[in-house]
Amino acid sequence: MSTFNVPTRNEVSPANQAIFDQLEKSVGFVPNLFATYAHSENALGNYLAYANAPTSLKAKEKEVVNLAVSQVNNCEYCLSAHTTIGKMNGFNDDQILELRTGKASFDAKFDALARLAKNITENRGNTDSEVLKNFFEAGYTKENFIDTVALVGDKTISNYINNTTRVPVDFPVAPSLEAVAV
Repeated sequence: MSTFNVPTRNEVSPANQAIFDQLEKSVGFVPNLFATYAHSENALGNYLAYANAPTSLKAKEKEVVNLAVSQVNNCEYCLSAHTTIGKMNGFNDDQILELRTGKASFDAKFDALARLAKNITENRGNTDSEVLKNFFEAGYTKENFIDTVALVGDKTISNYINNTTRVPVDFPVAPSLEAVAV
């Protein structure tokens, strides 16, 4: 059993209460992982500011990275959330499962991005030169590379918070890759 509760609006600071109210309006609820960030006076606001900051990556590309990284880090919460968000961004179930493996046979550019995100995460930033070369050959830029590394870090923080706190998943639970033939 986790020693971390999912704090309610009344259990967080006034600043975090305001963020909870904004999330209720924009998302329709406060995701449990975001609420868990609110155990800190500053972490939730800082996380959301960073996660929503401008990037050279498009929404679909961000989901490619989020799915590959969350799979490597075995984060059930983030896999579930980003499966839902991935579908909202136009990926189908089979594509999402493949992206989780760090591949995208359905799109060469997404394939290079997924492979890079997986490689960075697995190797803790000691990126394989061939994977990086393929990323650039697929048409990505150095700006895209830096933004990808930043997104890997962003997602890893959430993965680590959830993997430690084990807060309940409040999205449809993503299937395990072992349960599905990819």
